[in-house]
Amino acid sequence: MTTDPRIDTYIKKAPAYAQPILTHIRQVVHDACPDVQETLKWRSPTFVHHGILCGMAAFKHSALLGFWKSKVLVDRGFAEVGRLTSVADLPPDAELRRMIKAAMLLNEQGITLARPKRAKKPPVQR
Repeated sequence: MTTDPRIDTYIKKAPAYAQPILTHIRQVVHDACPDVQETLKWRSPTFVHHGILCGMAAFKHSALLGFWKSKVLVDRGFAEVGRLTSVADLPPDAELRRMIKAAMLLNEQGITLARPKRAKKPPVQR
C-alpha cells in the first residue's frame, strides 16, 4: 500500500469523530484498488487511479466521501454516500468496494462528465 504522509497528518488533525471514518475509507479504497495513489487536492485527501477516483474530507460536525463521477455511479444504481458522522454511516464494505471498482472502471475507460455550459455574461453598459 502506497500512502502519502500528508494524508496521515490530515487524519491526525481531523476531529476525533472523523478519524476512524477517514481511516476506514482509506483502507477500503486501498483494498479495492491496490495501485491507487494518494494526494491532497483542494487541501483534502484525494485518491487517484487514471484520474481522480474519490476524495474525503473532515469538517467540524461531519465527514464526506465523494466520488468524482458520482452522477454516473448514481445513474448506474449506486447510492450517493455524502455526509458521515460515524463509520456506520458508510455503506457495507462490500458495497463500498463495488462502488470504488465501478469508479475505477469509469476512469480506465476514459468516461468523462459533460461540463455545464457557462452562461454568457451580459455586456457591461457604459
